[in-house]
Amino acid sequence: MVKQGGLAGITAGQSGVCTVGIAGIGLHYRGFDIQDLAAHCSFEEVAHLLINGRLPSEKELEEYYILLSKSRRLPDNLKLLLEKLPKETHPMDVLRTATSFLGCAQSTPSSSAEKKQIANHLIAQFPGILNYWYHFHQSGIKIDECNSTETTIAGYFLELLHQRKPSDLERSTINTALILYAEHEFNASTFAARVTAATLSDFYSAICSAIGTLRGPLHGGANEEALKLILEFDSAASATAGIKKKLTEKQLIMGFGHRVYTNSDPRSDIIKAQSKQLAQQTNNTVLFDISQAIENEMMEQKQLFPNLDFYSASAFHLCNIPMDFFTPIFVIARTTGWAAHIIEQQENNKLIRPISDYTGPEPQTFIPIASRKSNHG
Repeated sequence: MVKQGGLAGITAGQSGVCTVGIAGIGLHYRGFDIQDLAAHCSFEEVAHLLINGRLPSEKELEEYYILLSKSRRLPDNLKLLLEKLPKETHPMDVLRTATSFLGCAQSTPSSSAEKKQIANHLIAQFPGILNYWYHFHQSGIKIDECNSTETTIAGYFLELLHQRKPSDLERSTINTALILYAEHEFNASTFAARVTAATLSDFYSAICSAIGTLRGPLHGGANEEALKLILEFDSAASATAGIKKKLTEKQLIMGFGHRVYTNSDPRSDIIKAQSKQLAQQTNNTVLFDISQAIENEMMEQKQLFPNLDFYSASAFHLCNIPMDFFTPIFVIARTTGWAAHIIEQQENNKLIRPISDYTGPEPQTFIPIASRKSNHG
């Protein structure tokens, strides 16, 4: 019997992809500590690790960069679809719709090798999909998604978005964020992908399930909500007073605490350092100071630590990324983890079908319709 809501603390399967929060701390991708991966790797190295099960050699990494770069071109009919989507469409819905379209337009992958190939294509194409739709509806420009000398996904995304070369710190920040967001065990979107994959549905459908789940503000949307909170204040002092008031009113403060970690989120300090560097480089420390004041107050009042989403919000904002793009960046990163889990699930598959504790009425006597009384007075 499940005694806690949301399957908290319930083991729902086995996986060799990731470990989260063992003894309340830590995060490892296929045995590698997130601190080491964030400090020494490109996102592409981590993508290779998750999708293929091992870190690449220098030659393999060079070949992987080339593969991803050559996979950027979008089908012309997909571009037509992106042009026809409403300007008001949420970017997460753009990615979900584009994924579904690609699943219709391309052959369904069946082998693990084919699924890895599709995963690589999606990682390479998501920045182009997002930015083609964005620029077409914002300014009427049909960008050339292949016109970039940036070799990394981070640099490529930023160059398409801003139509200029990113700074080294901007590129480094997004590269780090992609690594930190790449995988997180049986989180809501990954579990949704595995449930879909367990029915032996296709790879694209599983990714669509994951994107739809990530769209919710209690999962991927938390970074957007965190920025909305931070922007409510104009100083560290006003943030301290404002958070005290919100807590007194029992309002939910997004970006703090975690369902698995009990002591700290190991990713938070990494992205916090990037946010601080950006603030110092741009001579605009107000946002960072406000963020730190909120962090201090949440720890003092509720003993809650910031999770990855909280400082990602200010880091993305300082990279001039639109708020609605925060969660799509999460998609670009997490597609690597989703792919690893989908492949793992289907290689040793068992249908995922839990049970529930029934809370409805006791067995009732059926009443024919002619004898039923109306509830309307």
